[in-house]
Amino acid sequence: MRNPQGPSRRRFVQQLGLAAGAAGVVLSSGSTDLNAAQPEPARDPDGVLAALLEGNKRFVSGQTSLLTRRRPSDFAGLAEGQAPVAAVIACADSRVPVELIFDQGAGDLFVVRVAGNVVDGAGDVVKGSVEFAVAELGARLILVLAHTQCGAVKAAIEHVDARDSLPGSIDGLVELIKPAVGDAAGKPGDKLANVTRANVARSAAKLKTSGPIIPPLVEAGKVKIVGGVYHLANGVVEVYD
Repeated sequence: MRNPQGPSRRRFVQQLGLAAGAAGVVLSSGSTDLNAAQPEPARDPDGVLAALLEGNKRFVSGQTSLLTRRRPSDFAGLAEGQAPVAAVIACADSRVPVELIFDQGAGDLFVVRVAGNVVDGAGDVVKGSVEFAVAELGARLILVLAHTQCGAVKAAIEHVDARDSLPGSIDGLVELIKPAVGDAAGKPGDKLANVTRANVARSAAKLKTSGPIIPPLVEAGKVKIVGGVYHLANGVVEVYD
């Protein structure tokens, strides 16, 4: 996971205080390769998001374009380092292959996967991984990605209503999602969809407001945090602030 350039403590501190950075380089609309192959890339978060959504459109239409960048030789070329443009906190569900649904290749995305795509209460492992992607690897977009028909979210809804518990550490995981059930209470529409979105919102809010690394960058416009839901039935990723 380490950047091959061996970032010094001074460079690390500089990255945490990006308030005096230059304007990011917007990705070319004709490019499908997000990875600029730079250890400290200056990238526009909105441009990165637009490129990801274009990749999702290609995935949905069956016109993916980066298959040649998923060969062993492509991975070998990244052996000495990485410069992902986005960090994605996604559910661990086997039906959500993050790089594929955005039509991205080796080295483009820094993906953290945990059931229920939880951040709030998940501890240093999840949040620290995202902070590493931003501060050390130069990621400028953070996407919290849920999906339809999420079993963890379903369990939270069911066991809030039943007021019971689940065995082992599954119970602890579901407890982290239960507050989203309360957030979505009384909202019109599909309950599972509402709780799924509320759970994403809680994770995004946690990233935006806690710790010394990400919030200042968000405030300065250097990092963008968005939520999204991947629709299993049709492959579309719906993104919202």
